[in-house]
Amino acid sequence: MEDSQGKKSTKLQTGNQGEALAVEHLLAKGYTILARNWRYQKAELDIIAQRERTTVFVEVKTRRGLAYGYPEEGVTLAKQKHLARGANAYVLQHDINNDLRFDIISIILITGQTPDIKHIEDAFFPIGEGY
Repeated sequence: MEDSQGKKSTKLQTGNQGEALAVEHLLAKGYTILARNWRYQKAELDIIAQRERTTVFVEVKTRRGLAYGYPEEGVTLAKQKHLARGANAYVLQHDINNDLRFDIISIILITGQTPDIKHIEDAFFPIGEGY
């Protein structure tokens, strides 16, 4: 039986693996990665990318199965508000004048299978915090 550190470590490894796959996916689709794990207060933006004149804030959700539902279902309204707050800060700090978009990359990792990567463009429109 794993202790809480072991479980947290495994969850962190899964998340890191998912983010690495998401970066590869975005690069293959012609995106430029501007930042990874960018923080503002309690908000963390997993990936900030750009393609053409659109800055994209990407939330990556990775799971090792469907016991708890699809990964993208974890992007709750509360999470969306945190992401919007962080994105607003990033836009102001970096004087961004591009179009903005919020995407989710949902990844399911099952041992022995090719990762299932679903890129949901324009996944949500933020409410509040400068929008």
